[in-house]
Amino acid sequence: MATSSSKRKQFWRADWFVGVLVVLAVLVLHSATDFFGTLERRYYDFASTSTSRQPSDRIAIIAIDDQSIANIGRWPWPRDIHAQLIDQLAGAKAKTIAHTAFFFEPQTDRGLVFIRKMKEALGPAASPANASGADAAVAQNGLSEQLAKVIAEAEIALDTDAKLATSMGKAGNVLVPSVFALGEPQGKADSPLPAYALKSAVDEPNGFSLPAVRGQQPIEIIGNSAAGVAHLNQLPDVDGAVRQEPLLINYYGKAVPSMGLLAAAMSLNLTASDIKLNGGESVQLGKLRIRTDEAALMLPQFYKGRDGRPAFAVDSFYDVLSGKIPAAKYAGKIVIIGATAAGVGTQFPTPAGPGLSPAETIAHITSSILSEHFIVQPSWGIWATLGVLIIVAAYLIAGLPRLSAGKAAVVTLLLFVVLLVIEFGLLSAAATWLKLVFPAALLVIGHLALTTKRFLMTEAGKLKSDEESAETNRMMGLALQGQGQLDMAFDRFRRVPFTDALMDNMNNLALDFERKRQFNKAQAVYEYMASYNKNHKDLQSKLNRAKNLSETVILGGGGAHPGGTMLLDGGGVEKPMLGRYQVEKELGKGAMGVVYLGKDPKIGRVVAIKTMALSQEFEGDELTDARERFFREAETAGRLQHQNIVTIFDAGEEHDLAYIAMEFLKGKDLVDVTKDGQLLPIAKVLSIVARVAEALAYAHKQNVVHRDIKPANIMYDSDSDVVKVTDFGIARITDSSKTKTGLVLGTPSFMSPEQIAGKKVDGRSDLYSLGVMLFQMLAGVLPFRGDSMAELMYKIANEPAPDIRIIRQALSPRLAEIVALSLGKGPETRYQDGEKFAADLRLAMTELSGQGVPTAVSSMAASGPQISEKTVAFAAGDNPSFEKTIAARSPLDPPTGDDATNLKP
Repeated sequence: MATSSSKRKQFWRADWFVGVLVVLAVLVLHSATDFFGTLERRYYDFASTSTSRQPSDRIAIIAIDDQSIANIGRWPWPRDIHAQLIDQLAGAKAKTIAHTAFFFEPQTDRGLVFIRKMKEALGPAASPANASGADAAVAQNGLSEQLAKVIAEAEIALDTDAKLATSMGKAGNVLVPSVFALGEPQGKADSPLPAYALKSAVDEPNGFSLPAVRGQQPIEIIGNSAAGVAHLNQLPDVDGAVRQEPLLINYYGKAVPSMGLLAAAMSLNLTASDIKLNGGESVQLGKLRIRTDEAALMLPQFYKGRDGRPAFAVDSFYDVLSGKIPAAKYAGKIVIIGATAAGVGTQFPTPAGPGLSPAETIAHITSSILSEHFIVQPSWGIWATLGVLIIVAAYLIAGLPRLSAGKAAVVTLLLFVVLLVIEFGLLSAAATWLKLVFPAALLVIGHLALTTKRFLMTEAGKLKSDEESAETNRMMGLALQGQGQLDMAFDRFRRVPFTDALMDNMNNLALDFERKRQFNKAQAVYEYMASYNKNHKDLQSKLNRAKNLSETVILGGGGAHPGGTMLLDGGGVEKPMLGRYQVEKELGKGAMGVVYLGKDPKIGRVVAIKTMALSQEFEGDELTDARERFFREAETAGRLQHQNIVTIFDAGEEHDLAYIAMEFLKGKDLVDVTKDGQLLPIAKVLSIVARVAEALAYAHKQNVVHRDIKPANIMYDSDSDVVKVTDFGIARITDSSKTKTGLVLGTPSFMSPEQIAGKKVDGRSDLYSLGVMLFQMLAGVLPFRGDSMAELMYKIANEPAPDIRIIRQALSPRLAEIVALSLGKGPETRYQDGEKFAADLRLAMTELSGQGVPTAVSSMAASGPQISEKTVAFAAGDNPSFEKTIAARSPLDPPTGDDATNLKP
């Protein structure tokens, strides 16, 4: 039973099962909403208009715009206004005039009614056709012949429908619109198409068009005078946008062409009888074959405007009527007249823009027909889309679960891009619409769902694993504590989430540290406990006691030593002295000695005191030589007064300890920023190294060689942008000292070839070491690495430095040359002085910034150094500088050597 339950649980959690659920859910969403259809249409609008196709220059638009209404008068205008424009266009030899205004009702002037009543009262005498009998009639009724003429002229002037019909008849090329109510007809038509509409219709008994049940036609006098009557129906999509054109409306077996289709036919000197229907696939117009669907719906090409101008220029009705725009402009063109004024015309969104008037829409459609720029949905398109959909579903169900997260992301992204690129390419280049947005959306949704599921499952597993790991670490900590390995026990306990049980374990650990008189480590444990619950039992009193005892410094290694701590009455502590400096607390330890925080009580100056227990490292004549060398080098370093060199205040010897009192600095060394992932910006690196080079140039002029330039000996405060070189002369003092492992102190990775060979070195050796540091700060790795110390030293002495651009390609050639020059094997092949090195670096900085030559940032803070919990001091030996933060870093952390990163694991 347990096995069966486990299998069911795995079945529900399986990636393939989740993939099936996602595919089904997306299909249900697609069938129930128009979400994916909206995405498809938006992508169609974007891709279909991203084409090189150009609109026809044979089409012009005249707009009944706001300017025209402001100048001519309120809409609707008297129809003789339209007649005047048609007369002008006809006189200019316009090829075809498509007027989109509706003429469904007679426009009768109120005065015309009375004129006709007067004419009826006058009888035959008022008719100009009976002028011969008019004299007698007028004489009998006492009316003059002049009055009859005036009445006849008034009737003609006020009958604007007749004027418009006359103008249309004279032009012989004017199309007027009709509209239909679409729907499946039931029975016979209430009113058949009038004869003037039938002359533009095509017999269509096969239903290859949209059916209509009712229609509105222009009035008879207009219809009889027009060259053709075309429908003006538009078919918006569900989002209100016009993307397709119904070429034919079927009114009880008579197919009425659209305005765009009939305008194109007339411009080619064709009539409605020349329109041939290829049922279910196309409409033939002379030699033009217009591809459609089974309902004669065409997808026209909508053209994007270019350079801020619309695809078709739109002229104002009033400007043409007034002659501001000469009518000759429209000679030989298809002229489309329509309303664009607010409140008069209706605008529709299209792929070409958010609002196009019917006249502009007809212009796009007519151009598409004449240029054969329609868009096709191939008959095989639905099967292709279905096939792609099946492939995507199969990938989500069977393929994606087998891939790692990284490979799955790459494959999904590649498939997604391929689908969208294929659809875009077909639409923009081949005018073929293959709907692939839905499969692409399914791909993305499925990938996100499966990735989220994996993440949640991984997090659940990780949580369980973390709980198991926490208990393992706690038990390991207790075991190590029992073996007396307290530092390692503390490290294990810090990997365990805080609980009351852990607090008790940590309390016992702190007590063990106190028993060993390691009060600073006990303080670190108590502080770590306080970060979780500072009110835990008597934690605060224990913390204060440990802190007080940890600040008690025992110099020389023995409490009975004359320089050690002295207890005062009442249990207080008197802090010891080194020379004239009061020792405040220990900052850290190195291989050669200890660094303390000190204070000159006379002037209140805070200093860092670096001590070296020479008697523990040397003996006999070597001790005497080391002591003399110590004070000689300290004196030499003390003479160096430079803004980028740490200031030496004093040196002395007391309690078997040699000490140097130096400037106490904020900031930290550069070790951390030489690691990949933590590198400083290139310009910042160049600025720091340039200032170090200038400091070395100054020291070399004073005949002082550092001998141990490396990131650990360069201090940098990012807040004040201060750079300081430390430990001048320390390397030479320790030249003859041996560590407990028998290795000479120093940093081989940063030594010059001549230094490795034991030859006499000068300032150029320091510049080589600075070049190594520059390489590491830019690339995150050292130029030379080896599996052993011997291999490392061989490479430094014999192999050329690698091109830094192999590691970091973004670096400029100039900067790569600077690095290469600084790492020359022989002293004569590299930089000869630090000033030239710094100048080249600043030139490289100028190229990076594109500005003038920068000046060195070299000033120190005007005020003296201030005591801060987060400070930097300098330890002796192979780890001469490090950041020491009493509150943030445990004093249990052992010092690390620079060469730990030099050898390959």
